[in-house]
Order: sequence, then structure tokens, then C-alpha cells
Amino acid sequence: MNLLRGIALALAALASNAGAAGFPDRPIKLVVPFPAGGGTDIVARKLARELTVELGQSVYVENRAGATGNIGAAVVARAAADGYTLLMTAAPFAIAPALFKDLSFHPIKDFTAITEIATVPLLLVTRKDSPLHSVADLVAAAKKPGASLTYATFGVGSPPHLVGEKIQQLAGIKLRQIPYKGGQAALPQILSGQIDIGILDVVSMAPLVNSGRLRALAITGPVRSPSLPNVPTLSQQGIHFDAVGWYGLFGPASLPPAVRDKLNSSVNKILARADMRKLIVNGGSIPISPPTSAAQWQSRFDSDVHLWGKIARDSGAAVN
Repeated sequence: MNLLRGIALALAALASNAGAAGFPDRPIKLVVPFPAGGGTDIVARKLARELTVELGQSVYVENRAGATGNIGAAVVARAAADGYTLLMTAAPFAIAPALFKDLSFHPIKDFTAITEIATVPLLLVTRKDSPLHSVADLVAAAKKPGASLTYATFGVGSPPHLVGEKIQQLAGIKLRQIPYKGGQAALPQILSGQIDIGILDVVSMAPLVNSGRLRALAITGPVRSPSLPNVPTLSQQGIHFDAVGWYGLFGPASLPPAVRDKLNSSVNKILARADMRKLIVNGGSIPISPPTSAAQWQSRFDSDVHLWGKIARDSGAAVN
């Protein structure tokens, strides 16, 4: 029985390698489940151009926006598992099962993780003349009798909302979420002082911090951002929460290992180039170093689905 099982596994491996020997031999579609022009899209288009050269076949971006990224993800979940339809997405993908009751896919069961592209931190910001200068100031202000501090986010169940929920849990404070459709929509209320802080994306907030219009209190994730080296992390200020957003590459479930590994190797080679790293840093994100193997990314992603899902369920967040 063991011999037969070994033979079957060997034949399966040979079939997988044979199937990948000529990969790719036609164009590859890279689905971005967000509108054109956003952070994910900008990095995806650069990656597609570089992969076209690296793989010798056209790699093109198709934007399938809607439902917080779920429409585009569903397209890839239903695609053939041959490496010719891929998904480049962001952290809301990991949160989706905890928010959407009628989701048509599961991010672990219906996808193959290929590699992590970059980490995407969030910034805690306030107006330039705010009395808040640090996370300690925020916690102290929130603990004052009668305090009712507000924080702006991208919406219920978004990474900023869940980061805010975790900060409240760890610091033993209460904050009131004010959801917006994006950082720019929240900006007038933050600048005027109607909203106490924003937990928003680095891409849109960093220029305002660097120009002095906003003050950054903290950045999420395990390390400081190269674009904002003077802004400490939450953990460095006593809020020990290191989870961070990301851009990641996925294929449908059951992607042949040889195809997955070829894509992983090719993408990681591109991510190591100076121009690609510069694009990522200039966009407010952090390049991955050292590169992530497919197995490492799968393990990290699986943990993210469980972590963000628990925070979302504990917060009571739900979309439908």
C-alpha cells in the first residue's frame, strides 16, 4: 500500500512538472479587485510589466472592482488552476469571511498563496495643533472622565476599523469610529478638529505628515516605514499589536506546485530590484525582505485570516 501511494505521489509530481514545463505559453491575466489608480493597482501594473519581460509572455492587469475586493476575488476563485489567471489583492481579502455572510469563496480554501508583495502599514494621524503628540497622550485623553474621542476609518470592518478596535482592547479605552469612504474624505474633519484622529493609509496621509499639515502619532506593523522613519510603531509605544496590511499574489486553489513556485521565484526576483523597491517605498509601503517562499506566505496568510477574523467577530462588525 505504501509503495502504491509513493508511486501515485511520484506520478502526480511528474505530471505537475510536465504541466509547468512550458509555462507560460500564453498571456497571463492579473486581476486587481480595486479601481485603477489605487496603491494596489499601481504596484500591480509595474509588476505586470516586469513579469512580461521575465516570463516572455504578456502579463496584463484587469481591474474588477466592487464589494471591497470580493468581485475580483470571485473571478479568480472560479478560474482554471493553471496559472493564467492570478489575483493581486490586499488585506481586506483576509477579513472578508468574517464580514460577509454570503461570500461565494473562502480565501484559504479557494486560493493558492504565491508570494507577499509588500507590507502596507496604516498611520494614526491628528491635526497639526492637536494636544495629542503620542499614543500615550491618546490613551490618557480617552481615559479622562466624560471623554468621547473619535477616529476616522475607511468603513466598518476595514483594517483601520479593526486596528482601532484592537487599540481599544489593549489600552482599555473607548473610541468612537466615524467611517468614511477613504482618507481624503475624512481629511477635512481631521484638519478642522471635528475628528480627533484618523487611522488611515500611509499613501494618502504621508505627504500631509511630511508637509506639516498632519501629525503622525504611530504607524502599524512590526517596523517603522522607510518613508516615515521618525514615526514609531504602536508596539514601540506600548500597544503590542504588530499585524499589518499587505499586497499579496494568489492563484486559484490546486495551482500546480511547479507553476506556483515558478511564479514565486519570478516575482521575488523582480521585487528585489531597486526600481521596484523604490516604487513600493514611495507609495508608503515596505518591501519584503528577505523574499517569501510560497509556503511561508501561505502560512502567514492563513494566520492573518484567523487573526483579522477574530478581531472582526469580537468587534461585532458585519456587512450583511
